[in-house]
Amino acid sequence: MLRGVKALRALGLLLLLGLALGQKSGGGVGGRPYVPSTPPPMSPGPAPVYPTPAPYYPVPGPVYVYPGGGGAAPVLVFFGLALVAFLMVRGLSRAGEEGPRASVGRLRLALLLSPGVQRALRRLAEEADTTTAKGLADLLDEVALVLLREAPAWRFASYEAREGTEEEVLGQFDAWMLEDRSTYRETFRHFEGKKVEAAYTPKVEPGGRYLVASLILAVRGSLPPEGPLNREKAREALLAFAASTPFTLLAFHLAWTPEKEGEGLTEEELLALYPNLEKL
Repeated sequence: MLRGVKALRALGLLLLLGLALGQKSGGGVGGRPYVPSTPPPMSPGPAPVYPTPAPYYPVPGPVYVYPGGGGAAPVLVFFGLALVAFLMVRGLSRAGEEGPRASVGRLRLALLLSPGVQRALRRLAEEADTTTAKGLADLLDEVALVLLREAPAWRFASYEAREGTEEEVLGQFDAWMLEDRSTYRETFRHFEGKKVEAAYTPKVEPGGRYLVASLILAVRGSLPPEGPLNREKAREALLAFAASTPFTLLAFHLAWTPEKEGEGLTEEELLALYPNLEKL
């Protein structure tokens, strides 16, 4: 509860800070093709009808008694099988507890402004299939490719990661996505098949030279742990994001600002809106 209150306060301060600095345009694209792990209930069908077996009458005959045929042997076999089953269940349970069930990560890259990157991200956001896991995985691959080609222009970065149940990481995904959207004025959004575009007049200011791309990914399995960042570590995190597949991807969202050509973030705006960025 306390962490939730602190997060809301931080988000409120971020909103006020963004308004004070004059937020630039921003775009977002992504979705959550999440399917619960439990299958939906099935309607019961008609009960099967089996033929009634014919009555069986035992035929009297001689009874043979073999030495050692009864006693404690069947009991020992029964308890042995029960012990093996118990150990197997406990081993599977421990394996499930030790390994990460799901992970969510957020990678932010601040790079030198390029109209070509802005156009490329907008094109990918417009054309992406945001309703399926395959479409989101393809989008992530293409976004990673655009950013990797711009690696010489990277100047700052930050990376965060969490682990937990699928429900927990999807909750963190939503919180991070909301935080990203609060840092800009949303001029374009394509989320789970719905597109929204707002009228906006670009604010061209002297000193605007940065663009920020924020990638949030939730997956089944693990993502790289947090740690000090340099250019190579940021590249490794981006490649790990791109390595996700439609079978492991739970949710993906890309946010970038500025979205309109001609705008750029100043270094003051960059470090004030994203205080966790590390210089590369």
